[in-house]
Amino acid sequence: MIYERPILETVLNRLKEKRNKIHILSGARQVGKTTLVQQALNKLDSPKIYVMAESGFSTLWIEQQWSAARALSATHPEGVLLVIDEIQKIDQWSERVKRLFDEDTIQNKNVKVVLLGSSALLLKKGLTESMAGRFEIIPITHWTYSECQEAFDLTLDEFIYFGAYPGALPFRHDENRFFSYIQDSIIEPVVSRDIFSQHIIHKPALLRELFRLGCYYSSQILSFNKMLGQMQDAGNTTTLAHYLTLLEQSGVLKGIHKYIKEPLKTRQSSPKFQVFNTALQSSVMKTNFQQTMEDPEIKGRLVESAIGAYLLSHSNAKVYYWRENNKEVDFVIELNGKLIVIEVKSGKRITSIPGLELFDKKFSSDSKLLVGTGGIPLDVFLKTSLENFI
Repeated sequence: MIYERPILETVLNRLKEKRNKIHILSGARQVGKTTLVQQALNKLDSPKIYVMAESGFSTLWIEQQWSAARALSATHPEGVLLVIDEIQKIDQWSERVKRLFDEDTIQNKNVKVVLLGSSALLLKKGLTESMAGRFEIIPITHWTYSECQEAFDLTLDEFIYFGAYPGALPFRHDENRFFSYIQDSIIEPVVSRDIFSQHIIHKPALLRELFRLGCYYSSQILSFNKMLGQMQDAGNTTTLAHYLTLLEQSGVLKGIHKYIKEPLKTRQSSPKFQVFNTALQSSVMKTNFQQTMEDPEIKGRLVESAIGAYLLSHSNAKVYYWRENNKEVDFVIELNGKLIVIEVKSGKRITSIPGLELFDKKFSSDSKLLVGTGGIPLDVFLKTSLENFI
């Protein structure tokens, strides 16, 4: 039996609602959006049409699928589900969807539409230009440790190193095959196709180098100027910042900003690089699973990246770091009007955390957490909803 993620219940409930909205399942590549929607369809009794778009399809193809759903609805007054996967592959899809949706609303046709798209990068333009007020996004995040453990019997160390791409995890006992899958099914499609299809990239080599270095230095603070010094292709900090935004919207790599009370100053800080999935960090490292687990420094970096990836999966949380002189806080979280500070420790026990203590004096946090050695066990933290720590 294929594992059913807890978010399946949310998707089912949304699809059963009678509100006239377009539901959009949006998430990074290889997080299981297609499997998830097919599981939902199998649990629904209403008639449904599932189709997948391909590059080169025109908006006329969308109208043809929509017409088929309308025809089916004529004999099924309870309603019909039309699911279009990979919608972003069709140029100017949003204008045609908007027109067809508005026609159905005026004519009271009972066609419920579900669109699937890979990443905010590929959907953002269409949604912001013409679909306002007509859609509801259901974010599909990367898998959690609990989900990976239940579905694949992953140990904590395996989750830290191999990450959480469900398509790749069955290959984890053959590391060459595992990382070939990561490279061919995730990294290359994102870095070489998805971004290039939506934006003019003047320095492709610089984009790829930024991705590689950002993954390698995940969980570390690194200025753009310092990164440029390590890159073979020339560029500038503005270009790097733009490329990093594109990688973030693709769901692979983010630059976390320093926590500053003045929002306009936040983006002036050096970024702390953070992968959305630790498999991406492991893919650019020179050590295998056993070597990584035996090296406290390398394992510690992956542990902090695993915590950061877990935090980024909370779509309603804002994630920062904080540093002043030689004092630092690993993560600062704004969630539901509360301020949570997190220090991650995977080495020796400590008796004081000067960075956390100084931050609390300056900003008065609502919750102070030590995760790892001497604090909340790592596996417990990764299995607990962030809201429970407020």
